[in-house]
Amino acid sequence: MEERIVYTTIFLCSLLAVIITFFITSIIRYHRRYIRLQRERITAEIRLLENERRRIAADLHDSLGPLLSTVKLNITSIEVPDARDKLVIAKSGRYIDDIVSSMRQISHNLLPNTLERKGLIDAIREFYQLLGQEDRMELHVYAVNPISSRPERDIHIFRIVQEIIHNTLKHAAAKRLEIGFREDEKELLVLAEDNGQGFDVEKSRRNSRGLGLKSLEIRTDILRGTISIHSGPGKGARYYIRIPLG
Repeated sequence: MEERIVYTTIFLCSLLAVIITFFITSIIRYHRRYIRLQRERITAEIRLLENERRRIAADLHDSLGPLLSTVKLNITSIEVPDARDKLVIAKSGRYIDDIVSSMRQISHNLLPNTLERKGLIDAIREFYQLLGQEDRMELHVYAVNPISSRPERDIHIFRIVQEIIHNTLKHAAAKRLEIGFREDEKELLVLAEDNGQGFDVEKSRRNSRGLGLKSLEIRTDILRGTISIHSGPGKGARYYIRIPLG
């Protein structure tokens, strides 16, 4: 009788263990599937966003730019005898120049042509030059070795670097930001480091400033990479990003 009870107990415990294992396995599979679907959804949304940015940038560059230049040419070619009218025409020409300059910056932010023509490093440098913040903060961008051109990867890395630069300018009060790249046969490494006032990383993830950090993490995740952020009050900030090349 006792042996029967023991065997029954063992059987029930084994059955319970199998049931628990089944449920745990199902939960893990569901969680992995959920994460995969979330990644696919976010990737699709960002790809759609980049395509829309590309379309708008092309419209600004190929349509509105030449049209505004033609308008300026027509305005400045008008012959008027009155000095006040000449002044108005001259001012109008300068306003059109300002509009064209702003439009070029917007177009570059949407889709930097330099990224396709000259590569990631030059695109970042040109982006910062167009921001016109050199007097506030020195930006040093370098590559330890040649970086391969991979358009779909590079646009995400460019957006990541954009976000780091914007965060540094807005919050860090830094005088210098260094962004370095190194690529080997396995991965691309990106290191960004500033000498600013630093911040509490976990606290920033929980409040409104964390939106920028979330953007960095989402873009890195899409590339199946990893990002580590090290900072603290008065310690500056360091971003370490690893992107696999597979």
